[in-house]
Amino acid sequence: MPTDQLLNAVTAALSTVNDPEIHRPITELGMVDSVAIDDAGVAHVRVLLTIAGCPLSNTIESDVRTALAAVVGLAGAEVELGVMTDEQRKAMRQRLRGGVADREIPFSRPDNLTQVLLISSGKGGVGKSSVTVNLAMALNDLGKSVGILDADIYGHSVPSMLGLADASPTAVEDMIMPVPMMGLKVISMGMLKASRDQVIAWRGPILDKALHQLLSDVYWGDLDFLLLDLPPGTGDVAMSLGNKLPNAEVIVVTTPQQAAAEVAERAGTMASMMEQKVLGVVENMAYLDVECPHCHRSHRVDVFGSGGGQQVSAALTLRVGYDVPVLAEVPLEPGLRAAGDEGMPLVVSAPDSPAARVFRDLAARLAARGRGLAGKKLPLRVQ
Repeated sequence: MPTDQLLNAVTAALSTVNDPEIHRPITELGMVDSVAIDDAGVAHVRVLLTIAGCPLSNTIESDVRTALAAVVGLAGAEVELGVMTDEQRKAMRQRLRGGVADREIPFSRPDNLTQVLLISSGKGGVGKSSVTVNLAMALNDLGKSVGILDADIYGHSVPSMLGLADASPTAVEDMIMPVPMMGLKVISMGMLKASRDQVIAWRGPILDKALHQLLSDVYWGDLDFLLLDLPPGTGDVAMSLGNKLPNAEVIVVTTPQQAAAEVAERAGTMASMMEQKVLGVVENMAYLDVECPHCHRSHRVDVFGSGGGQQVSAALTLRVGYDVPVLAEVPLEPGLRAAGDEGMPLVVSAPDSPAARVFRDLAARLAARGRGLAGKKLPLRVQ
């Protein structure tokens, strides 16, 4: 078979291979980087993965090899896997949107005055979502306009913590209106699912697109603060938001024990790698106040050890080259857990409790910074 006919046959075979997540042909998505036939009739194909370390790379490679094996007249096939550049991923997203460019994220503009805070952690179970909702409500109580984006696509718990588990946002033409809650503006992927028990299993471009839409298609209005509850760890969401929100600041949540602190350091390091400022560390479940039955005085009990917050602070300060302080030590308080289960933040249900006072103090310090462009990246060029 002539080489040009064989090349056409190979291209046709590749068009039958669908990306397992997007369910569109890899040729249509721009994932086929190059195709060549050598003199021996062997096909050399280079396929681009959407992200490095794609968990479905073996599936894609296997499907490509199976499709090529069915091409009549082909002596063999060599398949190489590469990774898309940022520009190639952007072009693919545009193809998926029918040729329409992504809508601009207002918070990514260098002149945007909203303080964007990414609440992150190295591991789950440290109370990151509790910190997010209580800090947001404390800022709201100071008269600030506050939005919450539950960016924990897989483990979204913010809606239930705010009593919004069954709430759904309203669509106005091509805009999504965030769900109001006592002055807050809240959006979560949990509110957009067909049912509460539906499982979301996304990676790569689908996850990236979902985050972009939650930031750009939602009508946030003029916010003083936008808090994002991130999933634990240093995966796709952290990397995606690092590119989409270059002026965001990161608050790392940890607990006192050393094991949690060591993992939390990675979350701060990831933020620094994405050139985002690490604002500080919040040590949650830092201690328990127990009233002594003998002296009737309150004594601090370090249930989970001590020093985790300071350890993360010291390590990140050394690593990033600027001061990363311990912003708050939130005491272990049964009421904080109960408030989350009841859908009412502790700073509202028990404003004078020890934990609520810590959140209000932190909110006051953040609010005192005011709005401005100081310290933000500006697209200035030297002529």
